[in-house]
Amino acid sequence: MNEQIKINKLEIENVKRVKAVVIEPTAEGLTVIGGKNSQGKTSVLDAIAWALGGNKFKPSKAEREGSTIPPHLRLELSNGLIVERKGKNSDLKVTDPQGNKGGQQLLDSFVEQLALNLPKFMEATNKEKADTLLQIIGVGDKLYELEMQEEKIYNERHAIGQIADQKKKFAEELPFDPTAPKEPVAASELIQKQQEILARNGENQRKRQNVEYLRSNHVSLLSQKEQLEKQLAELNEKVNASTIDLATAEKSALDLHDESTEELEKNIQEVEAINVKVRANLDKEKAEGEAIEYKEKYDALTEQIEEVRKQKADLLQGADLPLQGLMVENGVLIYNGQQWDNMSSSEQLRVATAIVRKLKPQCGFVLLDKLEMMDIDTLNEFGKWLEGEGLQAIATRVSTGEECSIIIEDGYAVDAIPLATKAPVEQPTWKAGEF
Repeated sequence: MNEQIKINKLEIENVKRVKAVVIEPTAEGLTVIGGKNSQGKTSVLDAIAWALGGNKFKPSKAEREGSTIPPHLRLELSNGLIVERKGKNSDLKVTDPQGNKGGQQLLDSFVEQLALNLPKFMEATNKEKADTLLQIIGVGDKLYELEMQEEKIYNERHAIGQIADQKKKFAEELPFDPTAPKEPVAASELIQKQQEILARNGENQRKRQNVEYLRSNHVSLLSQKEQLEKQLAELNEKVNASTIDLATAEKSALDLHDESTEELEKNIQEVEAINVKVRANLDKEKAEGEAIEYKEKYDALTEQIEEVRKQKADLLQGADLPLQGLMVENGVLIYNGQQWDNMSSSEQLRVATAIVRKLKPQCGFVLLDKLEMMDIDTLNEFGKWLEGEGLQAIATRVSTGEECSIIIEDGYAVDAIPLATKAPVEQPTWKAGEF
């Protein structure tokens, strides 16, 4: 069975609020079941779901209140199958055009469960909707792998970004002195120079002391000369020698000049202050370098994320999506750029219907409840979209207007206005209990 299977005709008796209703839905487009509240509109959809979906769709109170006749359901499908539920136990009977019998397993082979219960899909979480679509188009596992890869890279990039920001902030807060040298200054060289000067100054002091010693000795000799005339010749010789030595020493002493160590002492004191600035500058340069390094890592991870996202986009672009403009981004269903909660009611129905149809392409129909949320223009637009897709939708709406294909009143079909022609249709001639 490769054809799309639709509902050609349905007959319902004594199910919930329905007393007796016969409907021949339009094969393509929207069949609107209208009426006021509590008249049996939703009961029609519940009966179809029960007939095709099995006892898990059976209403808790299936039999119409006050009826002595058990529920009776009969559906004619476009593939020729006749589906019936009748009798006290509402037993299922499925018959093909050749008279062969079937059961629920045959119906399950082409009836999509969500087509009978579209609200289940529409009320699912965004992730569940997205997962359903991804499994349909067969890229769920691959996309999940890419999303895990993207999340891992994103988290790594986030951590790198935080470190890069911290490094940059730390570098900006560090002081910097442009007048400081590039490398720390060694105080040992200055101290060595200072010691050399002090040594020379010490030698000068020794020479000065020698002058004083010679002067004192000269005076002593003169005194001896006066006292020891007898030894004058000897003493004169000594005096002459002493005079020469004194003259030489005095002349040498006059040419001596002491060197100041004040500048070196000042430089020695300033070395540590200079080196503090140098180390601060080096720390700042190191911090700035680390900040740049982590920024480069961050940019590289960003490129990886973009590449993964491109792979995801390519994966979805090449997939057989059920609706143009429909895609999945970051695990969320997106249609024409909008997430589910930002879509209009018509767009939500369009997306849900398209996805459900894709789940089981043979199922050519879907049941929709409470279309009163749509205005007439939106309703017509949705109907045209269904027609263009070759889909059949049977829906309910709290209304008795001309947009309704059939009106339910107190459990009966009292009016029928085909949506396409608006022309009256023949009222059913059967009576309750006849089938």
